[in-house]
Amino acid sequence: MSVTRFGHRQALAAGALLTVSGVLAGCSSAASSADSASSASASAKPTGTVQIAYLSFAVANSYDAPMLAAAQTVAADNDAKLTVFDANNDPKAQFAQLQNVISSGTYQAVIIQPIFGTGLTDLVSQAIAKGIKVVNIDQILGPDLSTAEPQVKGMSANVTFVPTDVGTKLGKLAVQACASKNLDPCKVGYLYDIKASTLDVAIQKSFTAATAGSPIQVVAEGEDFFNAAGGLKAVQNMLTAHPDLNLVVGSDQGIEGAVQALAGANKTGKVLLAGYGGSATGLSGTAAGTWFGTVVQTPASEGRLGTQAAVKAVRDNTVTGGVNPLDALPDGGTAIQGNASSFTAEWPG
Repeated sequence: MSVTRFGHRQALAAGALLTVSGVLAGCSSAASSADSASSASASAKPTGTVQIAYLSFAVANSYDAPMLAAAQTVAADNDAKLTVFDANNDPKAQFAQLQNVISSGTYQAVIIQPIFGTGLTDLVSQAIAKGIKVVNIDQILGPDLSTAEPQVKGMSANVTFVPTDVGTKLGKLAVQACASKNLDPCKVGYLYDIKASTLDVAIQKSFTAATAGSPIQVVAEGEDFFNAAGGLKAVQNMLTAHPDLNLVVGSDQGIEGAVQALAGANKTGKVLLAGYGGSATGLSGTAAGTWFGTVVQTPASEGRLGTQAAVKAVRDNTVTGGVNPLDALPDGGTAIQGNASSFTAEWPG
């Protein structure tokens, strides 16, 4: 009932007015009770164990393992249960897993470590529409690989590194490596992980921009598929075609293979090495001077921060937004021999 509606009825008798007043008082009391109940409901926090689905790109990957371990530690410390889905590097499998998570009605939050980020955006929107809190970690979820900001409306958090930044840092590291030996030209072998991937395309493009106008000449390319064996084979081929190679750049896993290839060709110490990943192997090689340097990444921090954000999103409806853990690293996150001790490796390599 409306106070305005009844307040303008001037012809009512006194008894009717009293009746109306009583009814209005009742309505006001009922409305007040309803408002209080609604307010209490809105402010009520979920109780019990938080159910979180964790969509891993590949559990067995040495980069993913510490990320997952950190996520599991946060979950255990915050009365949350992490159910792990392993896509094993298969984007179709991950797509189906996210579909199942959404339809199951079991999970209050989902943490996604995407293989093919643009292929999951519609499903993420569906999850959010169903009230599932979505946190993305590590790889970009969306088409723009130059930002750590969320690219799907309604996401609770986006905890990622920025691929274009990694490519720029790797390019600058390569220029610095060549300058350290006064190499002009500086003949470079470039290792992709998976050449056709959006990640590699973004890193390579930024690397090229960062080295433009420098003595660097990329004379050979190869793929390592994120493992040392792939890097070994690719660099062996590079050395066969270009025995005068000066520098090899790539992910830490690929550079591990390059170390083996150089040893086999009796070229240890004769070819510079620049990686990205900041693995224990990469940082120890950098500290020892057998690698020129490595661009550091922090997978364990991503797992920790992402899971903290998921729990807060469920319990308090907190929106953490975009977070790039690399922003907090010293010296711009690039390790060379002189500062390698400033970094702590978060994965083995």
